Amino acid sequence: MTAMLSHLTSAMPVTILLVDDRPENLLSLEALLRRDGLVLLKASSGNEALELLLKHDIALALLDVMMPDMDGFDLAELMRGNERTRRVPIMFLTAGSSDRQRRFRGYEAGAVDFLQKPLEPDVLRSKVSVFCELYLQRQQIAGQRDNLKAFAEENLRLLKESHRNANALREADQRKDEFLATLAHELRNPLAPIRNGLQILRMAPDGERADTVRDMMDRQLTHLVRLIDDLLDVSRVSRGKIDLRMERIAIQDAVKAALEASKPLIDAGMHALAVEVPEPPLWVDGDLTRLAQIVSNLLNNAAKYTPEGGRITLSVAPDGNQIEIRVKDSGIGIAPDMLRKVFELFTQVDQQLDRSQGGLGIGLALVQKLVEMHRGKAVAESEGIGHGSTFTVRLPLATEPDARPPEVDADRGLARPLDVLIVDDNCDSADTTRWMLELLGHRPRVANNGPAALIAARNHRPDVVLLDIGMPGMDGYEVCRTLRAMPEMDPVAIVAQTGWGQESDRRQAFDAGFDQHVTKPVSLDILTRVLSQVGSSRDG
Repeated sequence: MTAMLSHLTSAMPVTILLVDDRPENLLSLEALLRRDGLVLLKASSGNEALELLLKHDIALALLDVMMPDMDGFDLAELMRGNERTRRVPIMFLTAGSSDRQRRFRGYEAGAVDFLQKPLEPDVLRSKVSVFCELYLQRQQIAGQRDNLKAFAEENLRLLKESHRNANALREADQRKDEFLATLAHELRNPLAPIRNGLQILRMAPDGERADTVRDMMDRQLTHLVRLIDDLLDVSRVSRGKIDLRMERIAIQDAVKAALEASKPLIDAGMHALAVEVPEPPLWVDGDLTRLAQIVSNLLNNAAKYTPEGGRITLSVAPDGNQIEIRVKDSGIGIAPDMLRKVFELFTQVDQQLDRSQGGLGIGLALVQKLVEMHRGKAVAESEGIGHGSTFTVRLPLATEPDARPPEVDADRGLARPLDVLIVDDNCDSADTTRWMLELLGHRPRVANNGPAALIAARNHRPDVVLLDIGMPGMDGYEVCRTLRAMPEMDPVAIVAQTGWGQESDRRQAFDAGFDQHVTKPVSLDILTRVLSQVGSSRDG
């Protein structure tokens, strides 16, 4: 029996309360029951026992019946009246008469057993071990119950989370399908007039509409390039692949560039545009191109979602230690439930809006991400459908710089025609670039792969090499490094002309030995400017 009690109490501590007004009886009980894992608390009165009961988790109480002030029966009744102690098993120990009436009172007070003094040690240990085992089982069951409850709660949480994820996946899938349909539509929109324009020019290259058709094709191509740039930008931002070229600039410069970019779309909608920008420079630390893109996207959004002949207001003002850029329109407005979604990727405010005006649903998402990269915040406001909308961007205000660097006039005319080597594995791209350069008065030559470029460079040392990077076999980086290793090629300007336009791509190009880096498709203005700089540097 002793071994059984020792085994039972080895799993976890079990506390037993011993109550007797005679110290020698308490010592005897303690000596009989002392085992590893048993915690024996002693009390010499009912009041002292109550204090211990309220402080400790008791597995069993051994109460002497005959005690002064408060006997065992009174203590048992008090224990049954308290929620904390009402379920503690009680064994009465008595040296007096244990007649039927006394036993009935004891059982009525909650006793589970009566033991007559003098106690039989083995009987006492056996009975105590049973209650210790029951206590441990109750604790185990309670622990299992708590674990099951926690498991059920966790399962419920996971179920709710899986439902949310499933709903989010369904919504994302729906938005993806809508986006792909919109993308196909948006890409076909500029392609159709470009193709029609080519047919018109083929039939009447010098007709009275030729100039108008060429202008139209240029606008549509610019729109197509902007769509692709937006797609690439939002992907790069989402993956953290955009590097900002931070500098101290006046926000007015970004606003001016944005107005120039958005003016065609605003004019096409015959909108009245009001611009409220202070003359004193408001300085920010940021990327001029990306800040202009933020404002331009907001203006384009206002133009798209405002019916023809609407009003658009662009205002810039200092606000404490921030700059506030606000674009307000008289357009279709935003429903309250959409306000928190307008900056989400592929979201369009009005799904019934004509797709040619609705866009891809990435402009505002790109705005928010770029604003956050500039340590700012973008918010949308609207009083509801039909009441227009207001988009506000807040950026940290910077101090005025000591001095602005002198502006470089990059549009100076060419000093003289240049010998240009065009290296591109795309024959159409290489040929059209060659034709443009011929019209500008230069002397272009084409190579369609790396080894051919090296041979052409040795035989006809050019002034400039327009070098594509992404070529099969020998890429542009390897071609550039090889050219730089030739002493006779030292004065040759090598310009990377590529579809890879990240800041990291620029750094890699410069590390390989390129002098300049331009991103395809390269406009005539940019190509002219690059060659002008090369010609001017040679003449200098």
